[in-house]
Amino acid sequence: MNIIDTISTTAVVGSGYMGGGIAQVLALHGHKVLLGDVDGETTERARVRLVEQAGDFEAQGLMPAGAAETISKNLAAAGSLEEAVAEADYVAEAVPENSDLKAAILSRICTAAPGNAVIGTNTSAIPIGQLANSVTGPERFLGVHWMNPAPFIPGVELIPGPDTAPAVLDCVEALMRGLGKTPARVADTPGFVANRLQFALYKEAVQIVDDGTATPAQIDAVVSNTFGFRLALFGPFAIGDMAGLDVYESSFRTLEKAYGERFTVPGALADAVAEGNLGLKNGRGFRNIDPQDRAALLAYRDGAYGRLSQLRAELGEAPGL
Repeated sequence: MNIIDTISTTAVVGSGYMGGGIAQVLALHGHKVLLGDVDGETTERARVRLVEQAGDFEAQGLMPAGAAETISKNLAAAGSLEEAVAEADYVAEAVPENSDLKAAILSRICTAAPGNAVIGTNTSAIPIGQLANSVTGPERFLGVHWMNPAPFIPGVELIPGPDTAPAVLDCVEALMRGLGKTPARVADTPGFVANRLQFALYKEAVQIVDDGTATPAQIDAVVSNTFGFRLALFGPFAIGDMAGLDVYESSFRTLEKAYGERFTVPGALADAVAEGNLGLKNGRGFRNIDPQDRAALLAYRDGAYGRLSQLRAELGEAPGL
């Protein structure tokens, strides 16, 4: 297959909340986007909505001046899925999270799109290898998992299937960076990284409610104002290294006594502490932060937390919560 080096003309199949947001981002960054859905009327209504929404975002300062005009110029509604993808370099499939529906749509995309068009499926948890069975030329196919709302969440998971060509992965990573996103390459396992972690947290939160320890509102207050606050700026391994891996190990042992094996100390954590690798305390942890960067990192952390606190105070309480 002749791998496309540069992506310019794009198509988004699925014009709902997720697909519409992806289309806005592509169009805002100068890509011609054809939007496709069940029929032309549905797609045109979505196009109008997306341009109007971009105008609202622009008025709020959430998108740059001229964003709505740029998106309007670059975003068009196709009369059918097939018309949308017929000349696309890159197709973003963003139909609902149903494996049978996605398989059927991907088959139609492959029939209508150019043979070398790169195809990215936006799925939250369905294995890419499973969906690849519906794709002609699976070497051009991969998972591109955006997060809602797509215009504002920076992270995108890139998930190669068993046959994805390395050049295709490189091409889509470059595309995402050009859109101002932060792509992360992850392995093809159910839930990938983001949702595997997110749903593990959600399961434990529901268990705490079932145990009668706290209400949903109390849990949300704790999470959003403690470790969830930190997660806006740092990942769990950076936070753990800054806190001290010995502290984490000790806490796991307390939790294991109370709740059993689901809180058993992870082997890699126990091994790190046994070897004297305690994180930022001595410069060796999961992130191996250079001791010379310790003071700068802590200053960055404190300043970032302070500014985030100021932003939250400015925003006030979320309506309805």
